[in-house]
Amino acid sequence: MAELEQVLNAALIHEDTGWNMGSFGAIAEFHHVAGDPAPGAKPGLMQVTDRGGVRIERLEGVRPVAYETLSPKPHRWTQAMSLCLPRDVAAMNQRTVLTGLGPDADALRDEDKTALLFDMGLGQFQVDFCIRTADPELLKVLHENDGRSLFDPDNPAMGAILKAHPHRVALTRIGRVEVYQMIGGPDTGGKSPEGPHTHVLPKLLRAERTHSANTPIPEGWVPCCGVHPENPVIGRLGEDRVFNADAYAYFQDLLAEWGAEEYCAGKQALWDSLTTKAAADNLAEPDTREGRAGVRNGIRQWRVLHGSSDLLESYALRFDRGGEDADPENPGH
Repeated sequence: MAELEQVLNAALIHEDTGWNMGSFGAIAEFHHVAGDPAPGAKPGLMQVTDRGGVRIERLEGVRPVAYETLSPKPHRWTQAMSLCLPRDVAAMNQRTVLTGLGPDADALRDEDKTALLFDMGLGQFQVDFCIRTADPELLKVLHENDGRSLFDPDNPAMGAILKAHPHRVALTRIGRVEVYQMIGGPDTGGKSPEGPHTHVLPKLLRAERTHSANTPIPEGWVPCCGVHPENPVIGRLGEDRVFNADAYAYFQDLLAEWGAEEYCAGKQALWDSLTTKAAADNLAEPDTREGRAGVRNGIRQWRVLHGSSDLLESYALRFDRGGEDADPENPGH
């Protein structure tokens, strides 16, 4: 517990670490924006800026799961750590209609504690996805439609929300993420603003999944908070970057401590084979998705660490030819 708390404390003041809370289809993300004041230490496990914030309120019973996933681009990989709770502990209220919850007394900033919180009624298992506002015009519409589904085509509340850009607040059994910036859409040029933002994707909501199938969350556990340490090959805005060896080594330590055994075993078997210069045909393909991902990312990382070779490319030809099982590279997508 103490070690995890130390890792999270350090991450909260690291400018290149991102955070999210939500589900597969409704997620709130907190990221630092280059040029903004550097994040400073705050009391407790919290970080807040003028754009948004995050607070970890519970570590009891939390299981950290570190993992790397495949990128659609063969020279990249993604990495993250999920803070998980047992399924019965992780469950939230799963409301399916707009529901007023009163003043947000637990808001990260004092000035937001009197604003009113409304559960959007997205019905997600591990997150109550909310909006918060003190705007009289928006409040009038929300109060008038309290108890109705936001997806009712005759309900004007969703349109009013998109127009007013209230704060979004994702609540889980581990803590909260707050986003103060505008909702991505027509008012933002059709894309999410840089830094803290949210995504609500009805098509994914209908899948009723707690997380992507490519995320190796153990059976019976549910991810309640995502931590995204600095990626050694992908920049903050999704651009390629010069390999950062320190960022790579840092996450490998987390992976060794909290990574999936099958994934780590697959990567290590690949590296052992390359070290001994064994032919690619001699390496048995792992029989689990995690193990196969470990081999494929092991190929990509070996190429970055040691350069290409005919032997390495023979492994790539056998094991890393397609884009299947690849996840988008932005947290939460």
